[in-house]
Amino acid sequence: MSFHELYLKDIYELYQTKKDQYEWIDVRRPDEWEMGTIPGVTRIVLDDLPEQAANLDPSRSYILICRSGGRSGRACQMLAEAGINDVTNFGGGMLTWYEAGYPLEK
Repeated sequence: MSFHELYLKDIYELYQTKKDQYEWIDVRRPDEWEMGTIPGVTRIVLDDLPEQAANLDPSRSYILICRSGGRSGRACQMLAEAGINDVTNFGGGMLTWYEAGYPLEK
């Protein structure tokens, strides 16, 4: 059970060119979402992810997002353990997205 890790440049390229080929899940807390999320992502608090994993399609590809990449790494591990094979961690997370000035949804 493993997962991939990509950083800002590659994540943004996927977002621009292949956004619909992935399910994007932000696992931060609601107070963090208020700072802005990547447009179109699904918001699932990390603590709720094990319960929600049963509702996710194991044939899809997932990109997990958090503030800096730590919680989303744990989220990737949870999904891999739940039988979802194609999971990617956004290493560096929203801190790097904010710093780059990329689009946000509030």
